[in-house]
Order: sequence, then structure tokens, then C-alpha cells
Amino acid sequence: MKKLIIIVSLVLITLAACGTDENSAQDENTITIEHELGEATVVENPESVVVFDLGMLDTLDTLDLSVTGVPKDNLPSYLSHYESDEYEHAGGLKEPDFEAIYGMDPDLIIISGRQADLYEDLEEIAPTVYVETDSEAYMESISRNVGIIGDIFNVQDEVNEAIDEVQAEVDAVQELTSSSDQTGLITLATGGSVSAYGSGSRFGLIHDMLGVTPVDDSIDVATHGQNISFEFIVEQDPDYLFVIDRDAVVEGEATAQETIENSLIENTTAYQNNQIFYLNPEYWYIADGGLQSISEMVNEIKNAVE
Repeated sequence: MKKLIIIVSLVLITLAACGTDENSAQDENTITIEHELGEATVVENPESVVVFDLGMLDTLDTLDLSVTGVPKDNLPSYLSHYESDEYEHAGGLKEPDFEAIYGMDPDLIIISGRQADLYEDLEEIAPTVYVETDSEAYMESISRNVGIIGDIFNVQDEVNEAIDEVQAEVDAVQELTSSSDQTGLITLATGGSVSAYGSGSRFGLIHDMLGVTPVDDSIDVATHGQNISFEFIVEQDPDYLFVIDRDAVVEGEATAQETIENSLIENTTAYQNNQIFYLNPEYWYIADGGLQSISEMVNEIKNAVE
């Protein structure tokens, strides 16, 4: 008789526990995020988040939100605290460690262009959200991406406040450039060569959003820019020469100033007026699109033109 009572009690306890689990599952809220590669149904306030887009990691960091795994080998210095043992290593930006990610049991994976081809593989592990920045509608795309974080983590008010602050910074630069007739040229230096970026390009926000007049309207819009010669820079003779040093963040060695400031460039207005500006490549090349990076990017241009 005692055995029967014990068995019945265990069954009742098990059923009660199952009922509790089912109720918890039903009470767990989810949100569906639509993105260019598909859609993801994500639990609100996810506990385990793997982030490959460094702009979104920047935003999560700004909002003090939880992160589990990151690509530790590619972190900019201002996000180097994610290199600590408190966070898991998720592999490289182009070579995620699928085994490690699976072991993290993530509730959410956030990716961008460098991982786009691996979307379906990552989606098999956990809900995966793809984000990107639109060069021709930069602030709109940042607002959209940051808004995704606001929706998932229920921090819409904080997100809206942060976006308003960035927009105010943008407006301040636009006020400066709207009354100026000075021209600018955006360049990326790497391996001793130089590429130019115009309106609509990945760095075109300097022209399109911040209002610096391009010295040449015909520069091709391309992912890797338009290859140019130093003679081209001299011929165009911009008032502002903006330089992004790719080697500084990819090769670990700053080479842009040595490349740019040669005897030909010394003849330009930008050089002679001390208006060659070396922009922080961690913000512009590695982690653009985050709340911290976009604020710093805008302020770099403000400091250049004021």
C-alpha cells in the first residue's frame, strides 16, 4: 500500500511539473523580426545572444544588454572588454565556429554581410537576424537596426532617446556644411594604394547625410571604391581629404599617412591647409552602424569642418 501511495505521489508531482513547464512556455513572449534574408521568431529578452555584427555589438554594449558570444579575434579596441573569459569565442567574422555556437545554446544570433552566405546554417542552430546599413539611407537603416534591439529587449524608450541624440549631432554638422562651399574627397588607403568613395558609397554619409560637398560627383559607387592615383587627388584638389586606414585594422599596422603624404599631395589645398583627416578605421571600417560608432563618426566630421 505504501508503495502505491509513493508511486501515485510521484506521478502527481511529475504531472504538476509538466503543467508548470507548459504554462511557462505559454507565458514566454516572442517577437517576429522580418529581415532581408527571412524572418526570425525570437524570445523577448533573450538570455543567450551571439553577435557577429560589430555595429550591433556596439549598440548592445551602449544599452548595457546581455551578450554571450562574439568573434573575439576581430574586436575593435573600444569593445575589447568582450575578449574576457566572461564571453564565449564564436569564431571569426567570416568563419564562425559552429560547434562553439551550438554549445552556447543561443536564443538569438545576429549577423550581417560577412556572414550572409552562412545564414541558413546558423538558422539551424537558433533564430538568426540579418542586419545591414543602407549607404543611401544611412540614418534610416541605423534606426531600423537599433529598433530591432529595442523591440527584442523592450528598451524602445532608450533606443529612441539614443537615436534622437545622434540625429541632433547630425543636424549640427549639417548646419556647418550648409553654409560652406568647401569640397571633400573620401579615400581608403591600403597596401600603398588609394581608393575613392563618393555619394551613395559605404562612406558616402559624409556627403549624403553630413553635407560635405563632393569634389567629384562622378566617382563610382562600388563596394571597394574606385581606384585612383595621387595625380587624381592633385587634379581634384579637395579642401578636405578624408582618409580611412584599412591596414591599421586589418593588418595591425598604420600605413595611410606614409602612403598619402607624399611630394605630390603636398601640393594640394588639403595638405597646405592642414585639412587631411585620418578617420578612426575601427568606427568607419569595422564597427560602423552602432550607437557609439556613428556618434564618433559624426563628431569626427564635425571637428574637421568647424
